[in-house]
Amino acid sequence: MQPLSRRDLLEKLGYTLGALSFPVSSWATNELGEKLILPNRHRQNRIKKQITAITLGAGNRGNVYGDYATAYPDQIKIVGVAEPIEIRRKRYSEKHNIQSQDQFTTWEHVFEKEKFADAIIITTPDDLHYGPCMAALKQGYDILLEKPISPSEEECRDILELANKNKRIVAVCHVLRYAPYFERLREIMQSGLLGNVVSMQHFEPIQHIHMSHSFVRGNWHNSKETAPIILAKSCHDLDIIKWLIGKNCKKIQAFGKLSWFHEGNAPEGSTKRCTDGCSVESTCPYSALKIYHRDRIWLHHFDLPEDKSKHGEVIMDYLKHSNYGRCVYRMENDQPDHYTSNMLFDDDITVSFNMEAFTDYHGRRTRIMGSMGDIVGDMYSYKWSNFITGESEEWKHESDGHGGGDWNLMSDWIAAVSNQDESLLTSTISDSIESHIMGFAAEKSRLNHTVEDIVL
Repeated sequence: MQPLSRRDLLEKLGYTLGALSFPVSSWATNELGEKLILPNRHRQNRIKKQITAITLGAGNRGNVYGDYATAYPDQIKIVGVAEPIEIRRKRYSEKHNIQSQDQFTTWEHVFEKEKFADAIIITTPDDLHYGPCMAALKQGYDILLEKPISPSEEECRDILELANKNKRIVAVCHVLRYAPYFERLREIMQSGLLGNVVSMQHFEPIQHIHMSHSFVRGNWHNSKETAPIILAKSCHDLDIIKWLIGKNCKKIQAFGKLSWFHEGNAPEGSTKRCTDGCSVESTCPYSALKIYHRDRIWLHHFDLPEDKSKHGEVIMDYLKHSNYGRCVYRMENDQPDHYTSNMLFDDDITVSFNMEAFTDYHGRRTRIMGSMGDIVGDMYSYKWSNFITGESEEWKHESDGHGGGDWNLMSDWIAAVSNQDESLLTSTISDSIESHIMGFAAEKSRLNHTVEDIVL
């Protein structure tokens, strides 16, 4: 192999490496309050005509995707909503000027009417994906489906079968595929500039407060009622690993356990709720009073009034009556707080994946080892070292929680629906189901202490 000069490398990649800055929205944010990165201009230019959509679930993700319609009204109009929580339904309807006859309490009511939009956005809880997705496919809607597809492998396969049968577009919200950082990594890996990819290490630090908020106290604390954490949180990561490598996973082995957040670790003097006079509340890193009331963070699941002077009162009511005020050591949670998976891909490529609760940071960390180079990155930057030339390149950019993928996904999905061209997507149902099957196999391995074959 002849050494490539720096100019040759850049020309082959088709872009300039270095520090990049992507424009961000002046008002739209994700669940953590981070400003959303705007979609790439070339993506927007592919949209042929405005599409219409109905949103099922007006919570956090429903608003992240729905806000795109407010920013780009020429591309998509939200014409209906189903949401059982009245304040969410009302706010979403006002934001998008949805007519009263197209505001529904539950998703079932939407499908009692004849088809009245081009597409359905499904951002209901994990265990409520299958029903509305199957109903939407039967009525001929195209779909944007929040991950995971379903907590059941059988239901995932049912959705795939019906989508193919009815020739409908179903995009799964594996938003990391649309993040500029991961798009760059894939370009390098697939170009051959690393030589043969030999192995990969991928790390998802959940961040300790995020873990306590979402998977101990929050909506995903019980895997049997929602989805195992490998799907609910980390199917993003299994998916991005497979997409980057571009080959099939053959075997997977997983280990993991709920080690810390259980009653056996409850400090002496702790109480059922942080508001019950807990004697260790002031020194507990998971104090609900500290997180939600004093620091006023992680409030995106709290439906707070417009009047900020009433926020303290409403928050305290949540802490006294909802799971968010309960002791993290006295919940009915069963999600592992650390999880390790080892994978074998075609061509003997080995991959390790770690998901960890106990960090003070979040995001993703990735190391890719090839025969002619390696990459070390953290979603905000990466360093690519070329073994042939001895040169290295660094690439940096601003990022939100999903690396800019949220609205890039929306732009691609709208273009796919507008043009009726599924090829404009990189996370079709056919692509995305493969990483879900890896997740189901990983969980089976973890529970049964086995090495599982991946059967697609």
